[in-house]
Amino acid sequence: MEIWLTGTPAELDAATAALTAAGHRIAQRGTRWPLTGADAGRCRLYLRLSVVTTARPASRAPDTGGAALLDLDTARTHRMTA
Repeated sequence: MEIWLTGTPAELDAATAALTAAGHRIAQRGTRWPLTGADAGRCRLYLRLSVVTTARPASRAPDTGGAALLDLDTARTHRMTA
């Protein structure tokens, strides 16, 4: 897959990190090109990715950061029968 990213250097770093964390391998990374005019401070970056096409196994439990999970289907059913 080929994509062009446009953003601040920090945004480009974050997007590249997110893509690699999602299991995609960067096959080619272009040179960052600074933009000018109204887009000064932003850059353009070309990436060619090797995209993972197989399903990854689901994690055991989602990371909720300590928050409680609500089973909305059960709550709705209980509310309707109560």
